[in-house]
Amino acid sequence: MKSAIIILILLPLLLWQTGCMKDVNPTDALTTETITSSPEGLRNAVNGAYSLLKDHVTFNGTTDDNNMYLRQYFQLSDFASDDIVCGQTTEDPLFYSFSLGHSPTQTNTRYFWYISYKIINDVNTVIEAVEKVTNPDAATQQMLGECYFLRAFSHFNLVKLFAMPYTQNPAGPGIILRTSTGDAPQKERATVSDVYAQIVADAEKGAALMNQQRGAQYASQEAAWALLSRAYLYEGKNDSTIYYSNKVINAGRFTLTTAATYPTLFANAINGSETIFCVAFTEVEDYHKFGSIASMIFSDGNSGWGEEYASASLRDTMAAHPEDVRWKYIVPLKDDNGIVQQKNGIDIYYISKFSGQGGSPTLSSPILFRLSEMYLNRAEASAKAGQTNAALDDVDLIRSNRGLENALYNKQLPSGKTALDIVLKERRIELAFEGHRTFDVYRNKRPMNRTYWGYHLPGLKQSDINLAVNPAGYAGMIIQPDNTKIIYYIPIDETETNKLCVQNP
Repeated sequence: MKSAIIILILLPLLLWQTGCMKDVNPTDALTTETITSSPEGLRNAVNGAYSLLKDHVTFNGTTDDNNMYLRQYFQLSDFASDDIVCGQTTEDPLFYSFSLGHSPTQTNTRYFWYISYKIINDVNTVIEAVEKVTNPDAATQQMLGECYFLRAFSHFNLVKLFAMPYTQNPAGPGIILRTSTGDAPQKERATVSDVYAQIVADAEKGAALMNQQRGAQYASQEAAWALLSRAYLYEGKNDSTIYYSNKVINAGRFTLTTAATYPTLFANAINGSETIFCVAFTEVEDYHKFGSIASMIFSDGNSGWGEEYASASLRDTMAAHPEDVRWKYIVPLKDDNGIVQQKNGIDIYYISKFSGQGGSPTLSSPILFRLSEMYLNRAEASAKAGQTNAALDDVDLIRSNRGLENALYNKQLPSGKTALDIVLKERRIELAFEGHRTFDVYRNKRPMNRTYWGYHLPGLKQSDINLAVNPAGYAGMIIQPDNTKIIYYIPIDETETNKLCVQNP
């Protein structure tokens, strides 16, 4: 691709500009003095770290509207799944998630790695400053706890994308742990097990420190518990998953949305009854056609590219229940006769989970943890622990709040299905497009079946469109969980400047 050639030509210059990925400056040149001199200074420092989740930060001397932590996080996660279909070829590196044609030089992974470690470095700066304070008050401890949460969250997302699942090889290479601003630039990748141990330790410490509420757009004790629930689920530790899921569920701060309120949850995320933690975007941060999370998966004809759609695979999974309110977020583009339109032989079903805030087609405050996930985490852990009835009860609780009161399992497994099959199907539908599907499949050592028409097909040419009826004729569309292409290469910026960092195969 043309863009890949340009990257390779410019690479020596880019590496010279970037230097070691450890050498990232804290936001606004944070110092111990500016952080601890006043409550406002501390609050601004912590809020600056949150901003890095949504800002378009200068990278290699330029600001690219496509470079934003959350945009890359959702694309790198979901575009590799069977929930979203690619509608055309593109030079945007998001295409590599569909095709699995990854490269150490692709811009989206390089930026995600860079900005993740910038967040980590920023919160490390705050942690080191605040921990020197004698007898910190509750507000200061809250800020400190939020920093531990952000460090855990950042390391967790890195290890999910750049290392094989814990359940496959906990002793395998993970990512580089950065827990101090004084860490040596040259540092080896920690094992996956060690990375998870650090994530758990940071989340637990954050939970112990946070005893105030600053709103759903900031971390809280419950957000740290939710992260622990998810991390333990990914490790396959059922008892701990259930324990932390229960802590969130029983906290009394959140309630499940209903069939009536669920359709507006994501457009009103900050005040949503299920929202545990989200990233708040304002009207001035509406990136419209360029750079928003919604831009590639939704269009109203004026804003948004709308080039990727809800897949036939997901729609087939949901087809038995048109009354399911979760169809609200799958929006067909129809002509005046009610016929669903196509692009390159692919039915156009836009995705609107990241649209609708303030009436804008490209604005939302993405939810990163919500109550439904806690019930489904508990259900999955219960299924694996042999507690079938408990698992089905949690699934039914979700379904009864999605318009499916007449389609409950009532403690009865369908013929030929396991409790885990039922839970994973419900997770797929409930959490679709929220960054879960790829990890749900592979950490459970299941294959990803993408035998449907789309531009994820290897070696595709425009002239191949007539083969849409037989996508199974293409090799590699059923991706096995041990395929090394399910994760991304460590960005070349890191491996070229940190010689102790080994590359993924």
